[in-house]
Amino acid sequence: MCGITGIFDLREQRPIDRDVMQRINDMQWHRGPDESGLYLEPGLGFGHRRLSIIDIAAGQQPMFNEDGSVAVVFNGEIYNFVDLIPELTALGHTFKTRSDTETIVHAWEQWGVDCVNHFRGMFAFALWDRRQQVFFLARDRLGIKPLHYAITAEGFLVFGSELKTLTAWPGFRRDIDDEAVEDYFGYGYVPEPRTIYKSALKLPPGHRLLLRRGKPVPQPEQYWDVPFAPLPAMSLEDANAEFVERFREAVRIRMVAEVPLGAFLSGGVDSSAVVAMMAGLSGQPVKTCAIAFSDPRYNEADYARQVAERYRTDHHVHTVESDDIGLVNELARLYDEPYADSSAMPTYRVCELARKDVTVALSGDGGDENFIGYRRYRWHGIEEKMRRVVPDALRMPLFGALGRLYPKADWAPKVLRAKTTFEALGRDSVAGYFHGVSVCSDSLRQRMYSHAFSKRLNGYSAVEVLRRHDRNNPSRDVYGQVQYLDMKTYLVGDILTKVDRASMAHALEVRVPFLDHKLVEWISGLPSSLKIKGAEGKYMLKKAMEPYLPHDIMYRRKMGFSIPLAEWFRGPLKARLMESLESQRLADTGLFDVKELKRMADEHVSGMRDHNPALWSLLMFEAFLEQNGH
Repeated sequence: MCGITGIFDLREQRPIDRDVMQRINDMQWHRGPDESGLYLEPGLGFGHRRLSIIDIAAGQQPMFNEDGSVAVVFNGEIYNFVDLIPELTALGHTFKTRSDTETIVHAWEQWGVDCVNHFRGMFAFALWDRRQQVFFLARDRLGIKPLHYAITAEGFLVFGSELKTLTAWPGFRRDIDDEAVEDYFGYGYVPEPRTIYKSALKLPPGHRLLLRRGKPVPQPEQYWDVPFAPLPAMSLEDANAEFVERFREAVRIRMVAEVPLGAFLSGGVDSSAVVAMMAGLSGQPVKTCAIAFSDPRYNEADYARQVAERYRTDHHVHTVESDDIGLVNELARLYDEPYADSSAMPTYRVCELARKDVTVALSGDGGDENFIGYRRYRWHGIEEKMRRVVPDALRMPLFGALGRLYPKADWAPKVLRAKTTFEALGRDSVAGYFHGVSVCSDSLRQRMYSHAFSKRLNGYSAVEVLRRHDRNNPSRDVYGQVQYLDMKTYLVGDILTKVDRASMAHALEVRVPFLDHKLVEWISGLPSSLKIKGAEGKYMLKKAMEPYLPHDIMYRRKMGFSIPLAEWFRGPLKARLMESLESQRLADTGLFDVKELKRMADEHVSGMRDHNPALWSLLMFEAFLEQNGH
């Protein structure tokens, strides 16, 4: 795990300033505190910060082929490098190290742009081939590792693991993208390929980009997608047995490291399943870490303890107090652009705890997306049945009207809070799903925005992100459709981004067995009837894990990794919230109706409404502006 950055001259071979290169590379010190490496030649600069995990003695970067004509900087892990080395050696390539990084340069020599198809792992890398005069960027299939890039007005392409390395380059323009702002307040993050800045992009997961000096810059090319290709019919028992075998292998190959290794253990099904597999593969007690909350409504520590005791792990627990609000500015600094998932706070703390004992930790992320685990998937299935029964011509005006007329009753029992359901049923499938996942509803965003900003958006809506992905959706299954949409948006833009920044802030590498691409391909081909049964999401996963985990772990209500934001805004965060909403910095953007923001805060503090997702999004947006000098 590392941080990469660099620059490529798209026009000619202008010299690169080494001091600037060094300064920008060191901005990612936290991602790789062990070593630093630079490589410069006319028209090219590569920077690397190393967190040493594999081949500690000889794995320094940038790394080169035999004659030095191919150079690479790489962030991530290629888990099948032990198989690739003998394969490439047999094809005539000479290895100087036992590093997974060196497999990239030789795989490039052998297979060119198709080298990515041979890699099993998480990766983001930049490669320069001097003989062919080509520059190549690639990102792993699921987007576990980040990769940002921008093209400056002076004709340079700059890239980096984190957005801060782009904004620091001379000539980078930091104009905020209006449509990215709309996306942010729709989703709580800026979905790929956008960043908050007009001039910068994220390379999407499963994409590669090949550049030639003096030629126009092409669009990134997709080399992989979640297939959702149906598998031959099999029984639940056979599917369970094959899953356990495949899952165990995905865990096993992620346990290769020359440094201390452990796992996150939340007490949920996914992380517990990872720990159960690790315990069966390890001759030593697995090191596990968990977060406890002083507020019992959010505390899952007892469930984590059950798994730790069953597998006799070396277990560590850190308690987060109910007023742990000191991370607001730190989160804004880490994420480089607005990011509004409040679970980033406990994630930061669990990474901080884990790093005291390990350098590599396995996590359970991806289980919900693979196995239909989120409750919103079940609600989407119910809504889709209604959409298919009631014709659009009747359903849309009827439920649209009910959604408008039914009062918003945040204070009422959940069974009486039907407004959101009516509003969703008044929309088509994609718009209905977006309405369910958006942190600020369409109507709320319209009220929040200033008239001038709404006019600039010219009708653009954040739902277009989902519509764009749905046009390429290989699954027409009710659940497969939204699983695919989440894998393209929420998984990469929220979950994986959260874990990458929080872990790398502490120089901790996190590996994700559920997102092994071979495992994802296989699971996507299983029918939804194996993944959800009635109201029971992750049905097959739970059945497969019954021999390994306590019943209470698997069949209890899902809690999630949340914090008491609604109460915080009425207590310890109230002053900070008001300060942010009333700041001149926020007003000067011209994006918001400041009076409406104040009204929202007053409604929330009084208990009349629960606006906590929107208010947290605004708080983090203002913190982003402050941290980045806007």
